Amino acid sequence: MFIGEYQHTMDPKNRIFIPSKFRDDLGERFIITKGLDNCLYAYTVEEWANLEEKLKNLPLSSKDARAFARFFFSGAADCVPDKQGRVIIPNNLIEYAQIDKEVVLIGVSTRFEIWSKEKWDEYNDSNVNFDEIADKMSLLGI
Repeated sequence: MFIGEYQHTMDPKNRIFIPSKFRDDLGERFIITKGLDNCLYAYTVEEWANLEEKLKNLPLSSKDARAFARFFFSGAADCVPDKQGRVIIPNNLIEYAQIDKEVVLIGVSTRFEIWSKEKWDEYNDSNVNFDEIADKMSLLGI
């Protein structure tokens, strides 16, 4: 399970440091792709296979299913951390997430997210009403 928040800097070679607590659960390689809210999602190979299976089972006749599968898979990159725990983020993903230099990695249960620090700060400063969201989630039995 991925939990916590970590701030790092992307180096000039587009590498970011993956926290050791995350690397322990990731294995030798993992997948990074476009996420929602202009961040990146990172998955273990096993969790990626689970998501792939779910997306394969969506009806091909659904325009939304096709669009989401394109969005999700087209941005995916296979990542292998170097000996220092760094991975190269592809240019298309850097552009999508609007990462300049400062990044924030946050654990979100079965995945972790990579945010530009600026976007993460904007998200946290937005008027998201977490009490209201919690009330809605309780209606779902969560």
